[in-house]
Amino acid sequence: MALGFLDFSTLAARERFARRELALNAPHAPALYRDVLPLRRGADGALRLGGEDGAVVDWVLRMAPIPAADFLDAVAARGALTPALLDATADAVAAMHAALPPVTGFDAPAAMRRVLAGNLDAARAAGLPAARIAALGAAAAASIEGVAPKLAARAAEGRVRRCHGDLHLGNLCLIEGRPTPFDALEFDEALATIDTGYDLAFLLMDLEHLVGRAAANRVLNRTVARTGDAGLTAALPPWLALRALIRAHVEARRGQGVCGTPGDAAADPRHDALAYLSRAEEFLAPAPARVVAIGGLQGTGKSTLARALAPGIGAAPGALVLRSDEIRKRRHGAAPEDRLPPEAYGAAASAGVFAELFALAAGVARGGHAVIADAAFLDAGDRAGIAAAAAAAGVPFTGVWLTAPLDVLRARVAARRDDASDATVAVLEAAAAAHAEAPPPAGWVVLDAAGDPLPAAQAALARGG
Repeated sequence: MALGFLDFSTLAARERFARRELALNAPHAPALYRDVLPLRRGADGALRLGGEDGAVVDWVLRMAPIPAADFLDAVAARGALTPALLDATADAVAAMHAALPPVTGFDAPAAMRRVLAGNLDAARAAGLPAARIAALGAAAAASIEGVAPKLAARAAEGRVRRCHGDLHLGNLCLIEGRPTPFDALEFDEALATIDTGYDLAFLLMDLEHLVGRAAANRVLNRTVARTGDAGLTAALPPWLALRALIRAHVEARRGQGVCGTPGDAAADPRHDALAYLSRAEEFLAPAPARVVAIGGLQGTGKSTLARALAPGIGAAPGALVLRSDEIRKRRHGAAPEDRLPPEAYGAAASAGVFAELFALAAGVARGGHAVIADAAFLDAGDRAGIAAAAAAAGVPFTGVWLTAPLDVLRARVAARRDDASDATVAVLEAAAAAHAEAPPPAGWVVLDAAGDPLPAAQAALARGG
C-alpha cells in the first residue's frame, strides 16, 4: 500500500514500520504490544507465524486483543467518559509526554507552517469548498504568525518531542481500566515531532467535537494541573483548527459530507467533513480573554463553581482554571489528590503558591486565553495580586466571593474525598475565626453558596461583573 504520506508497498518497509510501531508504543502500553514476527510460507504452501522455515511473505505486529467497547471513542459514544475517566486520560497523556526526551534545534514556527500547507493541499484534493479553505488557510497562517515567538520559545524550553502524533479518542483504550495511548504514528517522524501541546490538541479537539466542551475543558485543566504547562493555551486556536482540518479532509476522502457517498460514520453527523471544517473556522475566532477570581472560605464550593463556569468562558475549550491547591501539590511533586504535610502550608510556601498563580494568570491571559483563579483569597494582598495580574495582561477582571453558613461549610469539608484541598474542619474553623469580622471584598460580586451559585455567577459575568 502506497499513499502520499506513507508507503507500505515493500516487505522491507512493512518490517521496518512494524518494528518502529512496537518500539514507539510498547513503553506506554506494555500489556498491549507483544512482538513482531514474520509470516512465512512453508514448503507445503501453508502460512505460519514465526519460526525459521519458509520464505517471509509479510510481517505481523502482535498485540493483545482489546474489546471494541474499551476504545475511548466507543466509551465516549455511549456517554461513559466520567469525570474520573477524563482525569485519568489526562494523567496518562501527561505521563507519556513526560517520558519523551526533548528535541533540540527545532524550528517550531516553520514546522507549523509546513503542517498547515500540507493539510490545505489535502483539503483541496479531498474536495472541500475552495473558498472556505482559502479563507481558513489565511486565518490559520495569521494565527500561526501571531504565536510564532511563543512556539519558538516553547521549542527552546524543550516542549517539542517525538510525540504520539495521532492522539485522538480512537487511539486510546482501557487496559485494566486505565486509559492508555496506543498506535502512535510510526511512518513519518516529521509529523510526530511536534510540541506536546499540539499533540494534546488532537484529543481536546476530538472531545470538544464529539463529547462537548466541558469534557475537553476538564482534560485541559487536569493536564495543566499535572504538568504546569499553562503556556500551551496561547497556541490552542491554530492547533485546534489544524486538528479539525485534518479530520475534515480525512472524512471528505471517506465520502462524508462532500462526495455524497456515506462512509462507516454516516450515522453520526458530527463526523461530517463540513462539520469539522466549521469547527476549524470557529477555533480561529476565539472569544476574548478575561480573568475571573473565585474566593471564599473552605467549603464554599469555589472549585465546583470554577469547573462549572470554565467551559463557557473564553476561547476553546474554555477557561484555564488555576487552582491554588493544585499549584501547591505540583510544586511539591505530588498528584492533586495526594496529601501534603503541614509545613507545605507555611507562610513562605503559600507566598510561593500565590506568586506562581499570579504569574500564570497574567501569562495565560496575555496570550489570549481566559483564566479562572480558584483560591481562598482571604488575604487582601492576594486579592490585589490577582487583580493586578489581570491588569498587567490588559484584560477585564471579575472577583466572585462565595459565602455560606458555617454549619454548611463544616459538613462539606468533612465530606470531601479525593480532592486537591487538604483543608480539614479545624482549618476551616481557624480561618472563619480569623476573618469573622472582615467584610466581603470591595468590588467583588458576593454570592450565596449555600445553594447553587452558578446561575447568579453566570449572570454576573454576563453583566461584566
